[in-house]
Amino acid sequence: MASSTPPSKANNTFSLALLKKLSEEDKAANVFFSPFSISAALAMVMLGAKGNTFTQISEVLGFSEAEQLHTQIQQSTRLPQYLLKVFSGCSQCLKPQNPQDEIHSSFKQLLSSLIKDNAPYALSLANRLYGEQTYRFIEKFLADSKQYYNAELETVDFKKGAEEARVNINSWVEKQTQDKIKDLLKPGAVDDTTVLVLVNAIYFKGSWSQQFDEKLTTDGLFRINKNDTKSVKMMRQTNKLLLSIIAEANLQILEMSYEGKDLSMLIFLPNDIEDDTTGLEKLEKELTYEKFTEWTRPDMMSHTEVEVQLPRFKLEESYDLKEVLTSMGMVDAFEFGKANFTGMSTATNLVVSQVVHKSFVDVNEEGTEAAAATGVIVVERSAMIPSVFNADHPFLFFIRHNPSMTVLFAGRYCSPE
Repeated sequence: MASSTPPSKANNTFSLALLKKLSEEDKAANVFFSPFSISAALAMVMLGAKGNTFTQISEVLGFSEAEQLHTQIQQSTRLPQYLLKVFSGCSQCLKPQNPQDEIHSSFKQLLSSLIKDNAPYALSLANRLYGEQTYRFIEKFLADSKQYYNAELETVDFKKGAEEARVNINSWVEKQTQDKIKDLLKPGAVDDTTVLVLVNAIYFKGSWSQQFDEKLTTDGLFRINKNDTKSVKMMRQTNKLLLSIIAEANLQILEMSYEGKDLSMLIFLPNDIEDDTTGLEKLEKELTYEKFTEWTRPDMMSHTEVEVQLPRFKLEESYDLKEVLTSMGMVDAFEFGKANFTGMSTATNLVVSQVVHKSFVDVNEEGTEAAAATGVIVVERSAMIPSVFNADHPFLFFIRHNPSMTVLFAGRYCSPE
């Protein structure tokens, strides 16, 4: 039986694929989101999905690959060739009897590994289900949501009090994200046809292991493309930090850890702006899970005396992900007649109407504060001369949980507000 992809790998693969999609929509826009929050919300949707609906969500989230299973069986099976030919035309025959259990059990383990008692940073994750009070959900779906995602069902009156329910959901999200994510669900996002809203909220606040001295922050210019600049507050420090130089991609990667070292920000900075937009097009196109993993391996990064110049910035982004997820292959979940959520309810007319996501990040001298919510509706250098890491032009950045190597937040900083 083939194994599903580990959740950290699935999450990071999804993170890069979604970053690429969101970047394609506007090549010069800032991007910031939590792939982990989106994955957790959609993984709860998977609990109630069956057939192609389940398969498509699983593939988009990176938990399974269309050809992976057949390839694994070809390489490892002892079946004779004539039986392999029979099975090669029957993908359902080759699938594990219950791939759901493996995916959700591993996701539960990842969720529990992220939260650490007495950590020198704040990291909280919360899941919740809001169900129409007159609607009957399958008990196993509710039990599995609680078992794997610690998501309790709160019954609300969508039929007669949709607006009150929306305010209630938004209030819960706001509380879970320390007031950083407000109005996740816009007016009209839920109505009398809504039966279930699945919500994940994530919040992080951490101080740099080596903080910037605010007295060294000065006015600077940020080059948004080859011709235009904007004024920024440029933070500065010189310290021994983890740095790698990726010659093949004309790229520097700086790792700045937060207190406790469990979480870090990874900054991918092209050496210069080479294309006609942000200078990130080539990197975004070529950055794969394998390259991301290889380039950020601990033995690829060396402790180097680095002179860092990094803009102080805040980003707040909102996304309606329905079209993006559809373009990535999650099609049936949104379509009447195709969606199969019989794992949630015996009703056959359930569809996902929206997947909304809102995120916030504040990067300053002290550290980083980030929050998000999703609703589903190399070369070592001498330490004698400091390397210069001058982020005065567009860069990608990722906030990673290092013990599990899981990307919690991903972004692209292109233009100061």
